[in-house]
Amino acid sequence: MARGKSKDPGVVAANRRATFDYDLGDRYEAGLSLLGSEARSLRVNGADVSTAWVSIDGRGEAHVKEMRIPVLNHAAFGHEERRTRKLLLHREQIDTIKGLIEREGMTLVVTKCYFKEGRAKLEMAVARGKKKHDKRQALRAKETEKEARQAMRRGR
Repeated sequence: MARGKSKDPGVVAANRRATFDYDLGDRYEAGLSLLGSEARSLRVNGADVSTAWVSIDGRGEAHVKEMRIPVLNHAAFGHEERRTRKLLLHREQIDTIKGLIEREGMTLVVTKCYFKEGRAKLEMAVARGKKKHDKRQALRAKETEKEARQAMRRGR
């Protein structure tokens, strides 16, 4: 999602598709370790987190993968758009997250990228993939709720 399409002014990118494709659980906030050109590009161009996910390696470090930060045309030293970036988390948080995602069918999905007090942050959620019939049920429930709200408005 490009910058400016979110209701929250500090949000650089949001993964709106995540709530459709996954059942989201616990959410965590992590700092993002960036190069200078990446930080500037985030502010100017935004980012794409629609395919981004988080992995924890054997050394106990968390990394975000498949997050796209476009390169600035006029940057002296560029960067790779989809490089793996390190996340800044406390050891206890990493251990908790690692325990949660080791369960069968669980993953860590990026839901938002934003600036907080001048620092780049990432919001991620522990998620379980939805099956096709789960998505249909979610759409039906959403539609019924919408119809109920419309009926209430007409009744007033």
